[in-house]
Amino acid sequence: MSKLYIVGVGPGSDEYLTFKAQKIADSVEVLVGSKRALQLFPDSKAEKLELDSKNMGNSFKQAIIRVEKGKSVAILSTGDPGFSGILKPVLNLSSSVQVEVIPGISSIQLCASKLQISWDEVNLITLHGKGDSLELLELLDSGKPTMILPDFNVKETAKFLVDKGIDPDKEVAICEKLSYPDEKIVKLTLKDVLNDDFSYMCVMVIF
Repeated sequence: MSKLYIVGVGPGSDEYLTFKAQKIADSVEVLVGSKRALQLFPDSKAEKLELDSKNMGNSFKQAIIRVEKGKSVAILSTGDPGFSGILKPVLNLSSSVQVEVIPGISSIQLCASKLQISWDEVNLITLHGKGDSLELLELLDSGKPTMILPDFNVKETAKFLVDKGIDPDKEVAICEKLSYPDEKIVKLTLKDVLNDDFSYMCVMVIF
């Protein structure tokens, strides 16, 4: 039976793939995902459609068309599809097909484990696709650590906060490239973030 699977594939390393995600990827006829998500399944015989930021909407539509034609399709979401993932945009397009969501291990979970903090006791916010938000300032007033998925650039987020009057000496943790061989976890201050360089693959925690 044709079905559209939305599959969380973890933060990047195949060590954090679930058995369920692997099983689905091995069974479907079409895999849709970013280059790094598709690289997790090098032995897959499925047709592969590569996503990038410029073609995401069209690729989702192509995935749905293939399901409507009777094929089984998995759209791969790095991390978990339900938090800053592809679940919402895909569901907005897929009312005509059967959908199953497979959760995955998120960079948020991995960050919390690396820093040994309970992530049910932090504020969570994603800035992906939103840019820096005044909502973030409200969260910082709560007294809890705030865990952020920045909008690609932690330096821009740090500058936004300092410009809005947040103490530049406030303690910050940056968890970069989680699960990859060159993973890096550093604790520093907001002003230090302004003078360092990080990749777009980061989780930021403000204490």
